Amino acid sequence: MAIDALDDTRTAIPPQMASAPPLLDVRDVSLSFGGVKAIRGVSLDIRKGEIRAIIGPNGAGKTSMLNVINGFYYPQEGTITYKGVPRRRMRPYQAAASGIARTFQNVALFKGMTTLDNIMSGRTLKMHRGFFWQLLRVGPALEEEVAHRRRVEDIIDFLEIEAIRKTSVGRLPYGLQKRVELGRALAMEPDLLLLDEPMAGMNVEEKEDMCRFILDVREEFGTTIALIEHDMGVVMDISDRVVVLDYGEKIADGTPDEVRRDQNVIDAYLGVPH
Repeated sequence: MAIDALDDTRTAIPPQMASAPPLLDVRDVSLSFGGVKAIRGVSLDIRKGEIRAIIGPNGAGKTSMLNVINGFYYPQEGTITYKGVPRRRMRPYQAAASGIARTFQNVALFKGMTTLDNIMSGRTLKMHRGFFWQLLRVGPALEEEVAHRRRVEDIIDFLEIEAIRKTSVGRLPYGLQKRVELGRALAMEPDLLLLDEPMAGMNVEEKEDMCRFILDVREEFGTTIALIEHDMGVVMDISDRVVVLDYGEKIADGTPDEVRRDQNVIDAYLGVPH
């Protein structure tokens, strides 16, 4: 892909972003699977309120980095500081409880459940009544469920999927399934939202809709977003900063304009031999 051919839409980090403290700070993280080094001493930060893109060719270590951030993988080296607290290990449920939500490269929904119920499953960590009360669905448990369903209906309205709220997600086209998965992540009310190729497999119109929703999530909810995306036009249009990985190493980090003009990035995407 000829990166220099893309339209320039952002040239500087907004002042409020430049002064914002890091919500998440990754320092010298390395991850290996046997003899395969997926990540090699990578450092990056994600500032509160920004849209941070992680890009690179296939096999660059992008998804592995998201898996390290949300606790699915444990790095052999390095530290991750989230909300000012350094850590080496965090299980996925601990990451979710601390405000990190995630979507996946391949849609991971309950295909036999409706849109409403799938998004409702994202409220599980917010429910405080015990299993016995939830089973009976009376008194405080019923009041709690009604409040959570009201929140889910707001998300359905926000994502403009009212027409499919009672439809089993297995019957939905791929683009709408991606939107439902975003809704489930938003139901967790995350501080940090990790999106792994949110526009993969979408047509142009679906990509435009998803871009709009991502920007609106940041604008309306104040959510910090880190995303992996292969569509360079999308990355350059909606990101505040971009980090580029190649063969597990960081080769560039900066504004979209800085990254698109970096010769190392151009070489990586053109397939120049290492």
